[in-house]
Amino acid sequence: MNRLILLTAMAAVAMAAPALAQAPQGLPPGHPPVKPDRQDADSANVSLEKLFDRLAAAGDADEAKGIARLIERRWLKSGSDTADLLMSRAVMALTAQDQPLAIELLDRIIALNPGWAEAWNKRATLFYMMGDYQRSVADIRQTLALEPRHFGAWAGLGMIFYEADNHKAALEAFRKAIAIHPFVADVRKLIDRLAPEVDGRDL
Repeated sequence: MNRLILLTAMAAVAMAAPALAQAPQGLPPGHPPVKPDRQDADSANVSLEKLFDRLAAAGDADEAKGIARLIERRWLKSGSDTADLLMSRAVMALTAQDQPLAIELLDRIIALNPGWAEAWNKRATLFYMMGDYQRSVADIRQTLALEPRHFGAWAGLGMIFYEADNHKAALEAFRKAIAIHPFVADVRKLIDRLAPEVDGRDL
């Protein structure tokens, strides 16, 4: 797998694009509003724990995608209007590939609300896109310390280890991701690719 594919997968896993759908103020002028689907309405008051239970038991990728989207929306709510506004601007900067502005905004968000796992996750994604894997891993670990069920962070960590040829650590991270979200991105394919090599090595 080449770097371009990995970068694309990492960006998708880490939810930069879904964040736009969750933050209407970040949509470009003239863009039609995002319409809540039936599952969104039915699940408005479902606890995060129950959503994770439903995600783990999802029967197919479409069902899992809908549940994961609800979880991602919960993650994007910090409890602070100021932090949420800064996040919407950071996502817009990411979309516009204005990395310096995105970093500045995410730094401010984390200083304001260091307990918000998604802020750390977004900055980890940005560091990865910039090729700064050391700081990306540090922010992923902080994300996971705050939200151990963050399947995107686990998958992103696996991608970094995979690219560093640390296949054992990559497989472990991918397996943790898929235990939470059984249909996350293309993680199952990566597990199938790595398992014979890594598991065989330990025999």
